[in-house]
Amino acid sequence: MATREATWDYRDRFTDDFARTYFRMFGNCVVSSVGVGTYLGDTTDEADDDYHDAVVEALESGINVVDTAINYRCQRSERVVGDAIADADVDRDTVFVATKGGFAPFDGSRPANPGRYIHEEYVDSGLVDAEDFVSGQHCIEPAFLDDQLDRSLSNLGVDTLDLYYVHNPETQLTTHSRDDVYDKLEAAFTRLEERAAAGDIERYGIATWDALRVAAEHGQYLSLPEIVERARAASDSAGTAGTHFRAIQLPFNVYMADAFTVRSHETPDGEKSALWFANDAGLAVFTSASIMQGRLASELPEDVAAKLDGETDAQRAINFARSGPGVTTSLVGMGSPDHVAENVDAGRYEPLGAQAFDAVFE
Repeated sequence: MATREATWDYRDRFTDDFARTYFRMFGNCVVSSVGVGTYLGDTTDEADDDYHDAVVEALESGINVVDTAINYRCQRSERVVGDAIADADVDRDTVFVATKGGFAPFDGSRPANPGRYIHEEYVDSGLVDAEDFVSGQHCIEPAFLDDQLDRSLSNLGVDTLDLYYVHNPETQLTTHSRDDVYDKLEAAFTRLEERAAAGDIERYGIATWDALRVAAEHGQYLSLPEIVERARAASDSAGTAGTHFRAIQLPFNVYMADAFTVRSHETPDGEKSALWFANDAGLAVFTSASIMQGRLASELPEDVAAKLDGETDAQRAINFARSGPGVTTSLVGMGSPDHVAENVDAGRYEPLGAQAFDAVFE
């Protein structure tokens, strides 16, 4: 796992290459505020090679955060990340590795009959019941997450994961009530607290798409304050000294700024946006879709671009995402070595200060 000493040594190795706030604290570690995302890409050996080279280059250039998920590219992304960490000229304990579980993954490629594959792999085996899957593919039952976590550890070739997310828990809302989903999350968190106590994960969180950035009346909404309370209850149930729930992931960019603008999380001090709640609660925020899968490399609004530093629109878009309150790392897809240098270079510029960031929304 990433350690304090190793990540600080990594920072010292690269700090002169970047702007002052490029490296940020997370727990006792220090991590880059630009991270590698591994979602997109074909399930081919050629794409694997490109990802491998991109991750190696990123790790050797000053990015020490890599984000993946077991279902990304049919488990290929996790396996490539593991190989890249082993091959890069960095030590494992300098790299912050995050992955996710929730969507049933295929193995290397999409099978001819996906439903049959999932049923045979997880239901016929006795691991979970068929009704535990929402839309035939999403499950957050403790036994399923146990299985997925074990597979991720093997795919990545690591003993401990730095961060493990429950992946898009709002998917469960298509079948279950909100209260039932909170109950399911508490049960999942209890198991993850146990896995943290066993040393398999260092911390956990939730990775979301809609849940935390929509209005409370939205069908995909989940309350972050309630989720934090469920994590505390899970810690009590598992007998851990304190909750290991430490992070959230959500989309955040110029066009998808809801995590900052939509105040839908009730607190004693009034309603807060997801970013402000996380900031005040001491939760790390990892932003996804930081350049909207490349769209913002060519479609960044001119008035916003004028307020941001960077040589390219992609860099300016990354720096917008890094400017949000409480943001620890902004994730950017890097499926090719061609994109790494430009993304790394975004960190050579300071993000917006608080006043300048607020001014973007005026």
